[in-house]
Amino acid sequence: MEKILVTGFEPFGGERTNPSWEVASTLPATIAGHAVVCERIPVSFSRGPAAVLAAIKRENPAIVLCLGQAGGRAKVTPELVGINYADARIPDNDGVRPRGTRLLEGAPDAHFSTLPVHAMAQAMADAGVPAAVSYTAGTYVCNAVLFSTLHALAKSRSTVRAGFVHVPYAPEQACRAPEATPYMPVPLMRKAIVSALECACSRD
Repeated sequence: MEKILVTGFEPFGGERTNPSWEVASTLPATIAGHAVVCERIPVSFSRGPAAVLAAIKRENPAIVLCLGQAGGRAKVTPELVGINYADARIPDNDGVRPRGTRLLEGAPDAHFSTLPVHAMAQAMADAGVPAAVSYTAGTYVCNAVLFSTLHALAKSRSTVRAGFVHVPYAPEQACRAPEATPYMPVPLMRKAIVSALECACSRD
C-alpha cells in the first residue's frame, strides 16, 4: 500500500493550538487506498523543512501534503507556488527572524506544487467546504517548508508529488482575534483535506 505523508505545525505566535496539526492528526488511517502517515513539525525555518525531508526519507510516500495555518483567510487554500524568499513578520519558534533573504542560495526563484491544486480546490468546494487556489504561500515558515520540499524532490528527480494547503483559524483562535476574523471548525477543515487527498490520489 502506498503512503500519503501529511504534516502539520506546532503552535506559534503565542497561540495554544495550530489547526493544521489538529486536522492532520485526526485524518483517517487510509484515504483512497493509501496509508496516511502524520508528522508534527516545528515552526522553524531550519528544523521545519528538515523534519519534512526526514519524514519523506523514512516513510517513502507517494504524496506529501504539508498543512499550515493562515490566520485571516476564510477558505482552505491549496498553494500553487513556493518562493525562494523569507521575510518573517515575527520570529520563528527558534527566535530566528530572516528579513528579505533567499532560503537557498543557488536554487531557483520558485517551485510549483506537483499536486493538482485547481482540481483539489474544486473537490473541496464540491464537498461543501469554502476553498480556493492561493498564489502566495507567504514568506514565513509555511513557504519555507513548501519551497524547500519541492526543491529537494526536484533536485533528486523524485517521483514523490508534494504540495501545501493553508487552513483558517479554528474557532477558539478566532475568539481571541479581532472582531470578524474568519475561522472554520476543525471537522470541516478535515473534510476538505480528505476530499483534496482523494482528488490528488485519483490524478497522475
